[in-house]
Amino acid sequence: MLVIEKLTHVYGNGVRALDEVSLTVPTGMYGLLGPNGAGKSTLMRSIATLQTPSSGAIRFGELDVIKAPEALRRTLGYLPQDFGVYPRVSAYDMLDHMAVLKGISGAKDRKHTVETLLQQVNLWGVRKKALAGFSGGMRQRFGIAQALIGNPKLVIVDEPTAGLDPEERNRFLNLLGEIGENVVVILSTHIVEDVADLCPRMAVLAGGRILREGAPSELMRELEGRVWSKTINKEELEVHRAQHEVISTRLFAGRTVINVLADSAPGPGFESVRGGLEDVYFSTLAASRQAASAKAA
Repeated sequence: MLVIEKLTHVYGNGVRALDEVSLTVPTGMYGLLGPNGAGKSTLMRSIATLQTPSSGAIRFGELDVIKAPEALRRTLGYLPQDFGVYPRVSAYDMLDHMAVLKGISGAKDRKHTVETLLQQVNLWGVRKKALAGFSGGMRQRFGIAQALIGNPKLVIVDEPTAGLDPEERNRFLNLLGEIGENVVVILSTHIVEDVADLCPRMAVLAGGRILREGAPSELMRELEGRVWSKTINKEELEVHRAQHEVISTRLFAGRTVINVLADSAPGPGFESVRGGLEDVYFSTLAASRQAASAKAA
């Protein structure tokens, strides 16, 4: 179990990227959902011991992560948002090299590790191909393979499906789901569907703070009977924003569909709809922005 207590990080320019973040992350898939600039990557880098937070605590089991970063690294797998590789090296040779760096010095053990991982991530057939020729999804699966060297107990993946086509995204998420059965896997993303498809628990992070936390099903249940939808002309949008709490908009057949949060029917033409995780996410962000505006005023 990973426990984060009042974690704060302030950069040298005064930007407060994390503001007393507290989370308890059990074994399995855990979704960390938030917009770009929310502080997700700062949190992931702090957990992965790539930077030391300004204050707060991180514990993984009995291990004090901040005081003993080397001990955490021995049981950590990390796939950062920007995963760089040597493009002319084959997948097999690169993974073999990374296994050496992870401390697997015996040739027999390393061979077994590399071959097992390449088969697990379905890259065995292209093991001799240069990484430069890999598709985005193949590169991400290779990234997971290197993160799994040494059988880590904590795996962190940061924005792993951004830019992937639907087929590669599904393949990658299925792989993550299999991994998450026995270890702690933190999935940091701004893509709501990734969390909805995989994670039994999640948190919404924005402005460096945890705004919501819980099981997606429970969070969606809180919106029952409170989400209303209406199709309008684009020109009407600002009027509705002024009158109602509009939490999301989307285009459909040339017109605009709005979702509004209200305890009762907000007006003629609105239909009650079942709130999904996207509505939870957007309503949470909308409430945060309103609170920030009221504070500034």
